[in-house]
Amino acid sequence: MIQRMHGAARGWRILFAVVGWAGLIGQYALSIEAGTRSVFGSTVVFFSYFTVLTNVLVVLALTAPALYPDSRLGRWTASEGARAAVAMYIAVVGLIYHTLLDATWNPQGLLFYVNQVLHTVMPIAFVLDWLLFVPKGRLRWIDPVKWLAWPLLYGVWTVIHGQLIDWYPYWFIDIGELGWGRAAVNFVALLAFFLALGLLVTAIDRGLSALGKGDSSLTPS
Repeated sequence: MIQRMHGAARGWRILFAVVGWAGLIGQYALSIEAGTRSVFGSTVVFFSYFTVLTNVLVVLALTAPALYPDSRLGRWTASEGARAAVAMYIAVVGLIYHTLLDATWNPQGLLFYVNQVLHTVMPIAFVLDWLLFVPKGRLRWIDPVKWLAWPLLYGVWTVIHGQLIDWYPYWFIDIGELGWGRAAVNFVALLAFFLALGLLVTAIDRGLSALGKGDSSLTPS
């Protein structure tokens, strides 16, 4: 069945889908241009960043419900649980970048603007999408535990490519520099942060539901 979407939600999602795709394509082009590896190697490195993979998830979650609402991807990304999870993931991207990583490098030129799109604009846009256009009160307390699947899969991928090419995207999970023990402790702490933020998202969902927010007429039904 084709899902119906309020015009404001659809317009918002199309707008930021375009912004997000432009940011990802720009970041990829710049990484290939500046890369010292082959195109294949630079592509592997590009898709080794949690920021990139999560922004891909975000733009799919914006594009599919707006343009292909009756598709399997459209239905899944329009669901309350999926949108809350993606909002939490991209919020982590913004928070980790601005608290731990922002001071470690100084992008210039076009890279500065692309970097802001992926680390600032898209996190804000998708969290607002969740707050404004997603029905509230349907999340369960077990959901944040299930949402850990995405960072866990990312952790497995990071270990695999890190061991193969001896390179890690973030200093706090760099096994080569920190060793397995410290890197594992940092990753567990990161999972705990994901879980805490997921529980906060669930609490906000329930709180807004109690206040009568999240009108279901604004979103797919």
